[in-house]
Amino acid sequence: MPVAPPRPKGPPLNALRAFEAAARLGSFAAAAEELCVTAGAIAQHIKALEDWAGAQLFERRSQGVRLTAAGASVLPDFTDAFDRLGEATRKLKSKASPHRLSIAALPSIAQLWLSPRLPAIRQALPDVSISVTAMEQPPNPKRELFDFSLFYLEDGACGDGIVLARDVIFPVASPELAAQIRAPEDLAGFACLEDVTWSGDWPAWLEAAGAQEVGISRGPAFSLYALAIEEARNGAGIAIGHEALIRADLEAGRLMAPFTTRVETGRNLVLTVSSRQTGNAYPDKVAALLIGSAHR
Repeated sequence: MPVAPPRPKGPPLNALRAFEAAARLGSFAAAAEELCVTAGAIAQHIKALEDWAGAQLFERRSQGVRLTAAGASVLPDFTDAFDRLGEATRKLKSKASPHRLSIAALPSIAQLWLSPRLPAIRQALPDVSISVTAMEQPPNPKRELFDFSLFYLEDGACGDGIVLARDVIFPVASPELAAQIRAPEDLAGFACLEDVTWSGDWPAWLEAAGAQEVGISRGPAFSLYALAIEEARNGAGIAIGHEALIRADLEAGRLMAPFTTRVETGRNLVLTVSSRQTGNAYPDKVAALLIGSAHR
């Protein structure tokens, strides 16, 4: 009679994923945001994993959590394993659907920089279908199934990404409104439109222009930068232009820059290509088109 004893069961994959994310990011909340679940779900997964292992992986403290020696000792192995799983999944996706590519981009970049370039890509590569997902934070290029990402990244945080442009800011307005502005003091008479994500733009520019004491009227405020720029085109006020995003408006005369002062923010518009190891040639072709268009 054959012997078929029960075999030991490993922990659920979701529990391992929750542990790795929380350990790498140093926070249950940050892990929850990355994995699109609640912090409570992360805590439950990790508790189940600790029960299975018979050891604590985190020390719970009033100011957060900290890895135990046991947790720290296995984190590199799990991080490498999930990175490799992500690469294998992307390779499978690329082999199964080589003509379908996806881009993750900051909403303002997707609307103002990427969208005008998509028709040229479609014309040059008619067999390629490109999907665009607007999101506030860059995806993990080793884990998430995006072929490219386009985001502003701080100096020193660009990694393997390709810098398409330095982030340079300055006030812009419709031609009619710009004609009424001669000096920074004139800004006090107009609405200074504001993007809530880049709320430090106006103070940074005023300081560079030596106009910190000018009492500007900040607002209305917009959660989408493209809306602030559209309102500036409509003459509703003066916006801070990010050069790479509003260059086409300047060249077409829809917006004008009334001042010569320019400020570098310390950020860069960065293209990250995630699919170079899949054997699919299309990502490099699309990347070449985007890079070429950025320098024209």
